[in-house]
Amino acid sequence: MSRTKVLIMGAAGRDFHNFNVCFRDDPSVEVVAFTATQIPGIEGRRYPPELAGALYPEGIPIHDESELPRLIAEHGVQQVYFSYSDVSHAYVMHKAAQVVALGADFALLGTKRTQLKSSKPVVSIGAVRTGCGKSQATRYVARTLKDLGWRVIIVRHPMPYGDLCKQAVQRFASYADLDLHQTTIEEREEYEPHLDNGHVVYAGVDYAAILARAEEEADIILWDGGNNDLPFFASDLHIVIADPHRPGHELAYYPGEANARMADAFVLNKVDTANYTDIQTVRDNLHALNPRAPIFEAASPLFIEGAEQVRGKRVLVVEDGPTLTHGEMPYGAGVVAARRFGAAELIDPRRCAVGSLQKVYETYPHIGALLPAMGYGAAQMAELEATIAACAPDLVLTATPIDLRRVIKVAVPMVRVRYELQIIGAPTLADLLAERFGRKSG
Repeated sequence: MSRTKVLIMGAAGRDFHNFNVCFRDDPSVEVVAFTATQIPGIEGRRYPPELAGALYPEGIPIHDESELPRLIAEHGVQQVYFSYSDVSHAYVMHKAAQVVALGADFALLGTKRTQLKSSKPVVSIGAVRTGCGKSQATRYVARTLKDLGWRVIIVRHPMPYGDLCKQAVQRFASYADLDLHQTTIEEREEYEPHLDNGHVVYAGVDYAAILARAEEEADIILWDGGNNDLPFFASDLHIVIADPHRPGHELAYYPGEANARMADAFVLNKVDTANYTDIQTVRDNLHALNPRAPIFEAASPLFIEGAEQVRGKRVLVVEDGPTLTHGEMPYGAGVVAARRFGAAELIDPRRCAVGSLQKVYETYPHIGALLPAMGYGAAQMAELEATIAACAPDLVLTATPIDLRRVIKVAVPMVRVRYELQIIGAPTLADLLAERFGRKSG
């Protein structure tokens, strides 16, 4: 029997999961390649045979997405599955048009085929775009469930940018585990705040194996989503975050709109810094997509250590990378804090960018006078350090979710900006969680 030739378009995350749960053990299908985009340096590898299974003794090659036409022609690809997130509906259909014109089918996989069922209750955090505030919301939910007496284990959306075999199942319970797994800045941004709050985090590549491990020590599994992707686990309570700074995006991005349609509850975040018209636009759009889901409004107040150091200084702002890049935000909390606390100048680092950071500014020209914390490996971390040095600021104001001082070295003071979720009004999201799960007895 001839096997259907399949290619999976991805970005080192959803693509691997879709393969694992839908295609790995299907003898009627041959996945000839993955393509990769969004994340620098993830192409040119192979999905290893140890993870690919018995049908793929040599593993599966991973190519840059620009090679899509050649791969379809050379391998006689019949079906292409789009498997990455936080892209506009127009972008998805441009890719579909390209694939269809090359003679292959273009497809999206649904939740029934891709979501794993847990033996434990699952709460999932998703969003309509990158940078809405999923991480804050996840921390809020984790603290609330912990206060109710439940043992919460957090499972984070994948970020496997290194050795895929070593990253198949990762457990993080301490900073030593972060060093052991040679985590990137992006990974640390997601894991460190949970560790600071006393929670264990799992991540990796094989989410069936990850779920089995997490279930051994959890009362409740908390899915911490990436980008605006859909949860890998079937959820008992799906909470979706929306951002009034980007009104209309909840209707126009994939799979963010699908997240909104699936939501059991919305958090309309950042209402403290958005204007009323945009807040109301997003509220109306969410209600039109999903009228059964309650909408909780929330603020993201800034917490800054040493605010007095900012006034009158030439400040270089470092912000969360993905929020600025494929999240399309021109600025973040660091810029807001610099202006609020009286910085004399916001240094524009574009003229000083070193190495691959120059390419970041070319690819994402909307990024303003700030530096995205692109730390996908040791080389980019070194470029980040070199760019900061070339800018010669009086002070670095860092608004990433981690303390960058742990992973990079700079010669000037570094002040950290943090932000946490605060639900406005009553009932609160904590009330919903208490109603749904109650307090653990005993």
